[in-house]
Amino acid sequence: MRWGTYFAVCAAVISIGLALGVTLPLVSLRLASWGYDSFAIGVMAGTPAVGVLLGAAMTGRLAAKFGTTGLMQCCLLSAAVSVALLALVQSYPVWLGLRLLIGMALTVVFILGESWINQLAVDAWRGRLVALYGTGYALSQLSGPLLLSLLGADGDQGFWLGTALLIGGSLLLLGRTGAPQVDARSASGRGLLDFCQRLPAIAWAVALFAAFEGMVLTLLPIYALQQGFTQQDALLMASVVVIGDAALQLPIGWLADRVSRAWLFAGCGAVLALSSLAIPPLLHGQALWPLLVVFGASAGGLFTLALIMLGENFRDDALVRANAHVAQLWGLGCLFGPLLTGAASQWLTGHALPLLMALGAALFVLLVWRRPPFEKTLVITPS
Repeated sequence: MRWGTYFAVCAAVISIGLALGVTLPLVSLRLASWGYDSFAIGVMAGTPAVGVLLGAAMTGRLAAKFGTTGLMQCCLLSAAVSVALLALVQSYPVWLGLRLLIGMALTVVFILGESWINQLAVDAWRGRLVALYGTGYALSQLSGPLLLSLLGADGDQGFWLGTALLIGGSLLLLGRTGAPQVDARSASGRGLLDFCQRLPAIAWAVALFAAFEGMVLTLLPIYALQQGFTQQDALLMASVVVIGDAALQLPIGWLADRVSRAWLFAGCGAVLALSSLAIPPLLHGQALWPLLVVFGASAGGLFTLALIMLGENFRDDALVRANAHVAQLWGLGCLFGPLLTGAASQWLTGHALPLLMALGAALFVLLVWRRPPFEKTLVITPS
């Protein structure tokens, strides 16, 4: 196994998480300070998802033409320029366009980078190696809000830090080889409906975690502010959620190498549903903080397990195609999650964020119970 390449690709993709962890809350807080309501902030939060859908459709053709490594570097640099422009041109319509471009560029990096990581992972260690990547990515998102709380949301330092991180990520890929072989049709995005029909639980898990991630980084701080928390505590809440995601991914990966992944998959969904329902009644008590850790860990486990099962069952072109569908589902989750939550928060209930997450998690558990993913390799023994 090429350990140097594994860690370099992980670090390059993780640089995205840190950059987004700094800039996404900053954008939302900046818009709130300008007087924009929850729905407008939700529209901004969902805009990169449109870029995700476009990027997923373009990745295969671009990778076949320019090469996997070169394309990933180019996209990281393009995203860096877009983040820099967020600091230089502070206008809502311009930011919508820039966020669209960021979504497109970073989607290409995610599709190719996660395919590369899964391709490099040896089967006996797949759960732990994919979970290690997931832990690193979650820690990067955790560090983002913490860094922002230190830098402050009043200035543009967060945007400039995000720019530097993305440039650094592109430099890490210099001279790296061993990426999956990609042809022009591998990541065209075709066949999403068939993918969802064959693997409905995995498809829903990806979309649900994408909605979760978009809402935690953009709407959870706003939700906390509306419930009477200070800006510092609101950012801390987002960080604690990501702590839970980061802290328990390696144990989840270790379990995934030893127990039924279908049962573990369903268990994460059940815990997510219950922890989401518990947030409103425990919001202003000390029990909120450990609850947020469990909330983040269970949601992160859904995505980690989805990647593990895809990497176990697909290789090369098939793996890239599967990750292209993952990117499309991620885009749909990032688009509709913040939009629906922003609208429901404004017009239905102030607790829309945890209640919608509980509903989504309950539907996921139902899907796993009715049709476990990869049934031929993952057998659930009747009780």
